[in-house]
Amino acid sequence: MIDNNLFEKIKIDDVLASGKSVRIHLQGYSMYPLIIPEKDEVVISPLKNHNIRRGDVLLFRRKSGKQVLHRVFRVNGSKLYFVGDNQSEIEGPISLYQVYGIMTGFYKKKIYFSVHNPFYILSWKVWLFLLPDREKISNFIHKLKTGNKS
Repeated sequence: MIDNNLFEKIKIDDVLASGKSVRIHLQGYSMYPLIIPEKDEVVISPLKNHNIRRGDVLLFRRKSGKQVLHRVFRVNGSKLYFVGDNQSEIEGPISLYQVYGIMTGFYKKKIYFSVHNPFYILSWKVWLFLLPDREKISNFIHKLKTGNKS
């Protein structure tokens, strides 16, 4: 596995194509609250022959060239539709050829969690179910954290 210290010097596509996994910090907030940027780390492995399913977190490249790690919302044949855990807008269709990695686990406070962990599975299923209400929930949580009464 390639760790975060080497990530800046390599291309993640090349590492995954060689069959190795990578462990990296994410930069944006699109997968918050599951992944806290620059704090938590994700383990991304080569996709190989994985049967892609709703709930998988995949690394893909947008047509603009930007790499994105988001959760599969829907699979429609060879077309995929994604949504970040901190987003409410569904992105897609994304073609399978744009996908090249899958999150197999993550680290929170140096503790490893597999994507097969039952609590993780329950949390993403509930969070996908709450997709229409995410903005309201996020605003409510933000008000609680900041003490903002307005």
